[in-house]
Amino acid sequence: MASCFQDGEFTMELDILMANIAKAGLAGLALVLLGAPIRQAKGKTNASLCGSVLEVTGQVKLPHAEAADEALEDASGVVAWLVPAQTGHKDRPAAEFPHYRIVQRDKTFRPRLLVIPAGSTVDFPNNDRWLHNVFSISRVSQFDLGLYEAGVLRSVRFNRAGVSYLFCSIHPEMMAVVVTVDSTYFGVSDKAGRIAIENVPPGQYFLHVWRENATPQGLRATRRLVFVGADHHSLPAIYIPLSNAKPTNAKNWMQ
Repeated sequence: MASCFQDGEFTMELDILMANIAKAGLAGLALVLLGAPIRQAKGKTNASLCGSVLEVTGQVKLPHAEAADEALEDASGVVAWLVPAQTGHKDRPAAEFPHYRIVQRDKTFRPRLLVIPAGSTVDFPNNDRWLHNVFSISRVSQFDLGLYEAGVLRSVRFNRAGVSYLFCSIHPEMMAVVVTVDSTYFGVSDKAGRIAIENVPPGQYFLHVWRENATPQGLRATRRLVFVGADHHSLPAIYIPLSNAKPTNAKNWMQ
């Protein structure tokens, strides 16, 4: 292991870790973790880390389509985040998080998918010329901002990790998703399936993955322990089975 780890701290050899990962029988959506040192860290996961941070990158590979189905081409919308395994990890206080934003424009929420650390505040400006409303009845975050006109901004703080579906009571076609994670190390895949998680200190992390319409058992199967270090590392392929459920909308929630 690299000499930056002190005696009595992290001593697990990489080959043992990767052997354990291989035994886990990983299947499907392939995330390849690649480490490339960048600027000096702003923080550390524990006292034994070197002080450098890494960009962790991944590649999503969609499962092969069934014979009767067309191949899936859009690999965007896969959320991956890393939760430090070390109990001594100190993360940024919520007061330092920037305000995130979901704009209401042309009867849509933009962006449709937003990932934030727990404790963050999201602003909801109405940039349309008609009234809008933002509400959520998700278990992790329930709120109703009421009707408000163009030019008005209202905000919500998301304190609990989880997935919140957002709707407008006037326009049932409007829907957005806020994924609140218990980490500041996260990324979202683009259409080509590329994921980048920036400013990750070396160490051990629990990898979590979410995707809309993924089956619960498929999401649970993606959770695993990973090591981030100066050398390049890769994980075996992981497949996330998707359910046949239709996309969520306000009518589904209200029925």
